[in-house]
Amino acid sequence: MAGSNPFRKRPAGPVPGAAADTHAERGRRASLAAGVGRGLVRAGKRGMGAGLTAVADRIIAIAPRVRVRDLATLRRQFPGLGPEELADKLVAGAMYGTSTVGAGVGAAAMLPVPPAMPAELAAEITGVAAVELKLIAELHEVYGLRPPGNARQRAMAYVRAWADERGIDVTVPSTVNVALGVQMRRELRQRVLKRTFRRLPSLTPFMIGASVGAVMNRRDTKRLADKIRADLRGRQVAWEEL
Repeated sequence: MAGSNPFRKRPAGPVPGAAADTHAERGRRASLAAGVGRGLVRAGKRGMGAGLTAVADRIIAIAPRVRVRDLATLRRQFPGLGPEELADKLVAGAMYGTSTVGAGVGAAAMLPVPPAMPAELAAEITGVAAVELKLIAELHEVYGLRPPGNARQRAMAYVRAWADERGIDVTVPSTVNVALGVQMRRELRQRVLKRTFRRLPSLTPFMIGASVGAVMNRRDTKRLADKIRADLRGRQVAWEEL
């Protein structure tokens, strides 16, 4: 409605439970997303595409530097746990990690991204990707399915698994021998694009959308982990056979 203010103060009075808080938060998210969306449209398709490309390339660049614990290290750090219990621990840690990534977005100013891709959002997407890449790699260790190759080759395979939201089938060479071709970059950019629009609420000053963003990150990481684990369970190699 013309002249309306989506952020006007509501009349004082009793709050009818948690539903009212949820409704208000959704209203703030919708208003913020609309405002940011208008800014992105004004920036133009070329600028948005360049921003997505920069973030995708950044994720690919950091993947080989993500520190991954091998199975022996994980078993030492979590003694007495079986594969499923250990996997649960890893997922819980990753969910906590992605939910707190927003606290470090101040470092985003150092990222070389165009104005069409706000630095805070680029930093959050990249940070979440790093946590999830580590989770995927360590889940493959837990299920006895480390892909062959050197560290960089495995890292690229994990990037592909992250982009596809699927576990790596080490018996299929195409899922392991990943070349950074057009198709992989396109898939990665599509995943970045989807995450970008989900993360719009975190762009407000003073992190007004931080609580919602934390819940969304936890949910998305859990969903990703469930998909990866479902794939890996069907091909799991027992620890005593490694």
